[in-house]
Amino acid sequence: MVKKTKSAFEIEGQILSTEEFQKSSMAHKLNWLRAGVLGANDGIVSTAGLIFGVAGAGANANGIFIAGVAALVAGSISMAGGEYTSVSAQKDSEMAAVAKERQELKDNPEAELRELAWFYEQKGMSPKLAKDVAQELTNKDALKAHAEAELGISHDEHVSPGAAAISSFVAFAAGSLLPLLTATATPWLEFRIPFTVVAVILSLALTGFVAAQIGGAKPLRAIIRNVLVSLLTMSVTYGIGMLVGGGLPA
Repeated sequence: MVKKTKSAFEIEGQILSTEEFQKSSMAHKLNWLRAGVLGANDGIVSTAGLIFGVAGAGANANGIFIAGVAALVAGSISMAGGEYTSVSAQKDSEMAAVAKERQELKDNPEAELRELAWFYEQKGMSPKLAKDVAQELTNKDALKAHAEAELGISHDEHVSPGAAAISSFVAFAAGSLLPLLTATATPWLEFRIPFTVVAVILSLALTGFVAAQIGGAKPLRAIIRNVLVSLLTMSVTYGIGMLVGGGLPA
């Protein structure tokens, strides 16, 4: 027997919390947050690397500022464009899969019902329980049930390429601002590079911690990995700047 309550399905005395059907939405939001954190992280590392490269080549404060702004603008646009293209392809794929599922439901609803029940059997339900759940969900919204179970997506909610592009642009630009401002706005010239190193390390420790918390990983490992990659990037670009800077025309 299937009984629908306000917050759950009760089937043969077993409760199926609606939380199970909300996990996909929560995971989607966490993915957006993780993408924002990683975008900021990329902005910090790449801009800091470029700034250290031109600083190693002997550029003055004005040259460092120009290079930093160029890195911010070019990187933000590149990130936004790449995200727009990627998410557009994902959206097209999702819509095509939903359209195919809609046609299959129209052509052979009985087979689709059995297929949906089979999916729930694979989750550990008994055949009878799986059939009852599949029937209840099909009666309410067959396309939604199949899209969530088979495709792992919502049939009426698709990712927005425009929103993804804007969020990537903003995240990268925000991350780039930190090394740019630290390297150019510090009033004591001799302390600009050390201050920038410290600022980058602290900010990457923060983004590493947040990314680890979102992903459920160990924060210390993520922080160390983030900081080491940044230190390597800054060291290599600074060294390259020193090596090739002397050979450039004044």
